[in-house]
Amino acid sequence: MQSSTFSSPQTSLRPLFTLPVWVAALGYFVDVYDLLLFNIVRGPSLKDLGLDERSVSLMGGTIYNYQQAGLLLGGILWGILGDKRGRLSVLFGSIIMYSLANIACGFVKNPEAYAWCRFAAGLGLAGELGAGITLVSEILPKHLRGYGSSIVASVGLFGAVVAFLTVQLFDWRITYFIGGGLGLGLLLMRVSVLESGMYKRITNETVSRGNFSAFFTNGNRFLRYIRCIGIAIPTYFVIGILATFGNEFGKAMGITDEILPGRCIMYTYMGTVVGDLFSGFLSQRLRSRKKAIGLMMGLTLFFVLIYLFGGIQTSSMFYVVCLGMGFAIGYIAMFLTMTAESFGTNLRATATTSVANNGRATTLLSIPAFQAMKPHVGVIGAGAIVGIICFVLGFWALVTMDETFEKDLDYSE
Repeated sequence: MQSSTFSSPQTSLRPLFTLPVWVAALGYFVDVYDLLLFNIVRGPSLKDLGLDERSVSLMGGTIYNYQQAGLLLGGILWGILGDKRGRLSVLFGSIIMYSLANIACGFVKNPEAYAWCRFAAGLGLAGELGAGITLVSEILPKHLRGYGSSIVASVGLFGAVVAFLTVQLFDWRITYFIGGGLGLGLLLMRVSVLESGMYKRITNETVSRGNFSAFFTNGNRFLRYIRCIGIAIPTYFVIGILATFGNEFGKAMGITDEILPGRCIMYTYMGTVVGDLFSGFLSQRLRSRKKAIGLMMGLTLFFVLIYLFGGIQTSSMFYVVCLGMGFAIGYIAMFLTMTAESFGTNLRATATTSVANNGRATTLLSIPAFQAMKPHVGVIGAGAIVGIICFVLGFWALVTMDETFEKDLDYSE
């Protein structure tokens, strides 16, 4: 009879408790805390800077776009740096940048300065998750990569819950100082983290490292890259539209109680914390990344249909469905692990870091599309149409991808 997965000495879970795994996890915690913090304090902070309600809406959108632009640019720059100079160079550089940008946000006196501080924060935050997942994927034994990625994502996504609770206790400027302080404290932990052995080996080779254009000069490589972004799209549809605009959907459903977007986001991320942990174990159990992601994506579609067409009548049920959607999109760690496993060591950080932020940036297309359709088909209709497109792209990307479970990563493109 075959021995249990956990009884074999070859499958010891000890590597999961090493410093790099938990440094990556806590780094993502600060990452999520900061990214969600602006969404939560956007209104109060801009009102405190003297803007009226209409200006808060307009300027809030502008500042958010500055942050997203920083994420897009940083996703490419940090990814290239991670392959050219090492995974740790990104972890150190990104934490310094977004920590100082966070602290600067607490001192801003006008919306223009606020926008540039959020751009700098986005630029710094762009390097965190991709570099962390890349490092964890390379240092862990291949049979533990799914567990390691789940730990990183689950601990990290809990930062959203902490961000929501922190805002309830402190002034918005203090919450930014807390974020910066957490980052600088984490920097001290990273001093003892060692570079990936796989990366060290390719530094002695003549192979090109961190060449972003390489994703567009080879058809097979380009499709791999696009598919990795595609499987992320449904997750950011849920976060960027259904949770962020929960107040508008609540009104369209006729719910009399006020639906708070910040609470929708909090419940969604609470579910995602559990979902990411679950999907990692599910992937190990099924011995497949594709099957695990497929089940989670199907569950996401189920909850989205309940959200849009299930006849929700109370705010409590609305938040429960947000929790369910959050659990279902808890395959964020899996799609990034799959990305890391899909590319050679010389392009792995560039791919993983840029995919992480390109996935987030799909809201730059989905949100304007949602807003443009609302006057014609209503809030629920617009959400449904955008959702159909997102899920079609997501399922296509997943079905056409190669399985990467326990793939040997010690190779170059």
